[in-house]
Amino acid sequence: MPNPWDVGSAIYLEHVGFKALATTSAGFAFSRGLQDSAVPRDPMLDHIREISAATSLPVNADFQTGYADEPEGVAANVKRCVATGVAGLSIEDRSGNSAAPLYEFDLAVNRIKAARAAIDASGIPVVLTARCEAWLVAQPHPLRVATERLVAFAEAGADCLYAPGVSEPEEIEAIVKAVAPKPVNILVSRFNSDLTVSRLTDLGVRRISVGSALACVAWNGFMKAAQSIAQTGLFDSLNGAAVSREIDELFGKRP
Repeated sequence: MPNPWDVGSAIYLEHVGFKALATTSAGFAFSRGLQDSAVPRDPMLDHIREISAATSLPVNADFQTGYADEPEGVAANVKRCVATGVAGLSIEDRSGNSAAPLYEFDLAVNRIKAARAAIDASGIPVVLTARCEAWLVAQPHPLRVATERLVAFAEAGADCLYAPGVSEPEEIEAIVKAVAPKPVNILVSRFNSDLTVSRLTDLGVRRISVGSALACVAWNGFMKAAQSIAQTGLFDSLNGAAVSREIDELFGKRP
């Protein structure tokens, strides 16, 4: 389930045969010249709606913290997100407070319960993914923390469980077993790119996403080419670029 950061990348990912997509909060933020998590709620909802409308594939929304701390606010914003046409959305437990980077346990669980209730009230079968950010915030003993929270999130009504940052096969397998039979999403990035679809499948993983990785690959090519032109006055960094005519033809096929 790769992560486009704009309409064009969403269209291309459908074109090459993927069966589902997910938005990336960081990838979209970078395209706006902002840091991850700096895009306000309403522009993010507009972006999620735009991606959902651009493709016939199911789209999962990276809805970050639900743009609220308290469960009531999460529920209200999840209702707004469901209305964008997404097939799924994720809620994370990162608090944004450096002194306590994860929401307190009971609050984190109640936030997932609120999201579940909001989805159920909508009558639309949107998939709820609950995320534990233990690895991303460098929480001590991340496996223990993530496992405890993901099990609780599953019991609170999450359909899919996700601990971005976990990469050791034995830890992935432990999470899969802890929340079974509910599915687990694994993030693959530059830091664990040695993992493969077949290896993750063998570990019991049911869903794979790449977060901002594709956007960062695109940024890497752009940055290197721009730096080369600025520093050398040469344009050989443009060799191997995608052919604009082929991209134009792809988009021209759309109704």
